[in-house]
Amino acid sequence: MEIRVKICGLTTVEQVEAVAEAGAHYAGLNFFPKSPRFVDVDVARELALAAPVGLAKVALVVNADDETLDRITGEVPLDMLQLHGSETPERVAEVRDRYGLPVMKAIGIAEESDLAQIATYAAVADQLLVDAKPPKNAILPGGNGLTFDWRLVNRKYWPKPWMLAGGLTPENVADAVRMTGARQVDVASGVESAPGIKDRDMIARFVAAATGR
Repeated sequence: MEIRVKICGLTTVEQVEAVAEAGAHYAGLNFFPKSPRFVDVDVARELALAAPVGLAKVALVVNADDETLDRITGEVPLDMLQLHGSETPERVAEVRDRYGLPVMKAIGIAEESDLAQIATYAAVADQLLVDAKPPKNAILPGGNGLTFDWRLVNRKYWPKPWMLAGGLTPENVADAVRMTGARQVDVASGVESAPGIKDRDMIARFVAAATGR
């Protein structure tokens, strides 16, 4: 079965081209202002328009209000919204209904008790992003380069498609796929030469390792 890859936090047209050339399936645009991967609406629009047909454009937002989402969805051609904050199940459902786009909800995992919320969000989201829970007082809700115990999600089968994230790199992604049975993987910092600076070679190696090409 094909492994689908998402490269998140793209900031230049060259990075979008590198992601497409490598054969990734999703291109993530980060609208969280505190992130080193942040892009504003104007830049995001340019990047989205540069994406070839078949590369899904995903907007990452953190506890965004309707005004913010109205502007993003009104000006940037998107295929999916990724809610990466503390959005409630009710808010997830509201966003999905309001914008008519598939919604992926990120869920932080550190221990087995964290898994319970997955079923709750699976009822309202189209996809789930199973990520490492950020440390207390962390500025970023994701993209911290942290892994979690993959045994917690080993061969889990939830009612919605899910994507594995958290500390993945070209060196460990194949093991992560084998250990968890994940059919989709997400990376941001793991293919960067510096915070926010994507590396074309690392992107290519990550996609190749994840997909076994």
